[in-house]
Amino acid sequence: MRFLVQRVQHASVEADNRIIGEIDQGFLVLVGVSNTDTREIADKMIHKLLNLRIFSDENGKTNLNLASVKGELLIVSQFTLYADCKHGNRPSFTDAGKPELANELYEYIIDKCKESVTRVEHGEFGADMKVSLLNDGPFTIMLDSDVICS
Repeated sequence: MRFLVQRVQHASVEADNRIIGEIDQGFLVLVGVSNTDTREIADKMIHKLLNLRIFSDENGKTNLNLASVKGELLIVSQFTLYADCKHGNRPSFTDAGKPELANELYEYIIDKCKESVTRVEHGEFGADMKVSLLNDGPFTIMLDSDVICS
């Protein structure tokens, strides 16, 4: 499982020419699921995400987590996080999770985050979406379950 986490001042996601999710300060999280992912892996990834201390404190140090700043979450599915570009110039996506598994885990992640975060918005699984954001920093981190859960 991979989470591409971007600290944002605001972000939104659009499908079919309408905004389906938007947040103010918080994290835009692009979620990629592989065929070997489980709810247990998702739980570890969510724990890491919600406890990331990447917001600045009163001294300008990145010491604060999402809850400390009353941050919001925008979660968007993105199977292309599992693009394999080793051979040729056209990416392969064979490592990306099958749609049924990926959607089930994506919905699970959203539901679990709602248990801890006041405002959780999300995209539409499998839809053609347009994502807009103002990356704060810029500050972008890749969380990979192969590293976090090993």
